[in-house]
Amino acid sequence: MTEVQSTTNSSSTGDRHTEEDAAAQLAVAEEQKLPKRQTPFSQAFVDFIPTGWAPYDTAPEQQLDSVPSATAHRDALAARFPGERLVIPAGTLVRRNNDCDYPFRPNSAFAYYTGLGTDREPNAVLVVDGSAESRDVLYFKPRAPRTDREFYADPTYGEMWVGKRESLAEMSAMTGLECRDISRLQEAVSASDPQVRVIRDADPGITETVDSLRLTGSEEADQELYEATSAARFCKDQWEIGQLRQACRKSKVGFEAMIEQIPAAVANGRGERWLEGTFNLHARHLGNNVGYGSICAAGDNANTLHWMRNDGDLRPGELVLIDAGIEVDSLYTADITRTLPVSGRFSPAQRKVYQAVLEAQDAAAAVARVGHDHREIHQAAIRVICEYLAEWGILPVSVDEALSPEGGQFRRWMVHGTSHHLGLDVHDCSEAARKDYSGPLKAGMTVSDEPGIYFKKSDLLVPEEFRGIGIRIEDDILITDGDCEWLSKDTPRQIDEVEDWMAEIWGRSTK
Repeated sequence: MTEVQSTTNSSSTGDRHTEEDAAAQLAVAEEQKLPKRQTPFSQAFVDFIPTGWAPYDTAPEQQLDSVPSATAHRDALAARFPGERLVIPAGTLVRRNNDCDYPFRPNSAFAYYTGLGTDREPNAVLVVDGSAESRDVLYFKPRAPRTDREFYADPTYGEMWVGKRESLAEMSAMTGLECRDISRLQEAVSASDPQVRVIRDADPGITETVDSLRLTGSEEADQELYEATSAARFCKDQWEIGQLRQACRKSKVGFEAMIEQIPAAVANGRGERWLEGTFNLHARHLGNNVGYGSICAAGDNANTLHWMRNDGDLRPGELVLIDAGIEVDSLYTADITRTLPVSGRFSPAQRKVYQAVLEAQDAAAAVARVGHDHREIHQAAIRVICEYLAEWGILPVSVDEALSPEGGQFRRWMVHGTSHHLGLDVHDCSEAARKDYSGPLKAGMTVSDEPGIYFKKSDLLVPEEFRGIGIRIEDDILITDGDCEWLSKDTPRQIDEVEDWMAEIWGRSTK
């Protein structure tokens, strides 16, 4: 009895100490404002953690190769809004679930005017101020010293959590911008002389701050800035064009990897996901990420335009439509679609539909040049498609009636547009005025050329041999003073070339 009682008393004492310790830790955690899961930091740890580290490398940071391009972009923006203060936030981290965030990607306007790509720089703000002595200033959170609690405790900025960050001087050397601590941003916004505009959608917190501090400015003025920064991206400079060429070349590598994996995708089931994962691997290895969610749509799934579930099987004899592009570190992206025969050879019916789409794409490319409007790219493509639909006995009216504003019956089988602008966003310049977006083509514009024909398996108006066939061919083209340049020309698209390409890749993979 005594032994048991002694044990019981000891256990009670231990429980009491445990409860007291827990209460003390909870008090410290609340005082340190820690997340619920994080253990409080003892004073011994706080004293110990900054000791014994090698000094930071003092070699100067290399300037980003985007700097000349970004500088020219800022010069043009300042000239567009002379004497005004323009606030361009990078954006914030976005919660995925609980305390996990999505990978950060900066707002495209921020990337365009700073030259920063990859995952830089959450919660930063660029201010272009034509009235200030230092016109262009980047406000961001610089690296904290190792003696600072942020170094070990902050999951957003702490070096122990997210890696070494730049100092003000290092970021300035990289970007060519004057850099200041983000805590000083209010100094830039609160001055009352010039009109202040902000990219409203990039960071709601910054927008709220600007709204509360500025004396001159309005949502209408902000929208004008948003439209101007979007329209500025229509025509790419040589550095940007080089980035897009690089994105197309790297995307071809991703497509070749998917083709190599088609037999495994067939054998393992859920083959659409197998191909998607293969491309994602190459996008992360060769670039920053995919430029958009990849579409890997096999069989009848290809007739769902934005099929992104990608959980279907690949079946011999069917087609797989793959719409995917690699976004390089500068955040410029390719946008390529290829429709491939799972068995390596197109059937006669598949060839007929593919050839129609191919001719529509060529017709669109023929008018993709200076002297034509952007809208004409779509008009040229759908005329060819309508002519084929009529030839096959599918179109219920004449070609001209279907193409008229009162018609549009062809949209049952070609729902989407044929072309969009391309650059930092896969659908770039989307906030520009409609008249400019659809208007005259200019040298330096990069656009997609992507007609398609989609015959759902359940569509009884379609000849039985065509049902379940969905085909889209998409390439990225550069508008020049003459014929357009096919930026994605290295990725085969002709019927025989596609079959030979697949055979060559499969032959290599079995050697």
